[in-house]
Amino acid sequence: MELAVIQDRTVPLSELDSSFLDRGLFFGDGVYEVMRTYGGRLFALDEHLERLDRSLRAVWIKGVDIPALRAQIIDAYKETGIDNCCIYLHITRGSAPRSHAWPEGIKPNIFMMFSHIEGYEKLHRDGVKVCIAEDLRWKRCDIKSLNLLPNAMAKKFARDKDCFEAILKDRRGDITEGASSAFFAVFNRMVVTRPLSNKILPSISRMFVRRAVENCGIEFAEKTLNPLQAAKADELFLAVTTKDIVGITDFDGRPVSGGKVGRITKSLQESFAEIVKKNALKPC
Repeated sequence: MELAVIQDRTVPLSELDSSFLDRGLFFGDGVYEVMRTYGGRLFALDEHLERLDRSLRAVWIKGVDIPALRAQIIDAYKETGIDNCCIYLHITRGSAPRSHAWPEGIKPNIFMMFSHIEGYEKLHRDGVKVCIAEDLRWKRCDIKSLNLLPNAMAKKFARDKDCFEAILKDRRGDITEGASSAFFAVFNRMVVTRPLSNKILPSISRMFVRRAVENCGIEFAEKTLNPLQAAKADELFLAVTTKDIVGITDFDGRPVSGGKVGRITKSLQESFAEIVKKNALKPC
């Protein structure tokens, strides 16, 4: 008889709940998004869903109705009563007996989770420490896939060094991005970040950071940096959906902008907040 063992329980394989046969569990075969609300208002929902659709198409997952998914997200969020909410969504290819090649007609599995976002005022005020870690990810980092083991390992590496984030470095020695954030440097009132490619995620936060930069009358440039170049920047900062713009005060053991959040970073935090106020939408 074919069996499955779950912790200390043994069940016939034929009676196993299909969630245990999810290809996301076996292979990380799926994609995800993290969205958020501010004061009960959804921010950048359509931008996130456009990226989700792009990720789905890139990994050949079919059968997801994006407009219906949008309505489902809004309806579910209304039930939460959470003002500042993190909305986690992942879609896997579906459940099937374990095999690398998937069967035709498999139905995608959709999972959503709605949770409180804790306050991050202290992070904005005091900034964070970051460290350099090797970028061990695959060659399609532009897809927001569930294959996050290298990111998780980099995060653990950073935590063990008492750092908030790991800044990833590729085989050439160039910075790609943070393990779970976009990375920016400021040189002489110019904000610099790596050009979009298959090596980094097309960050939604990056999109709005660029708008904040333009609103502040600051130049924006796409350029590849190595850690030595980044260490010479006037300011460094991160951008991430659940925490907006966060200044870096220590870069791999070296103080940045005198160990304080830089003036331009603070201006961009304020500009970003104004963008949120103007663009966050009340769910209908």
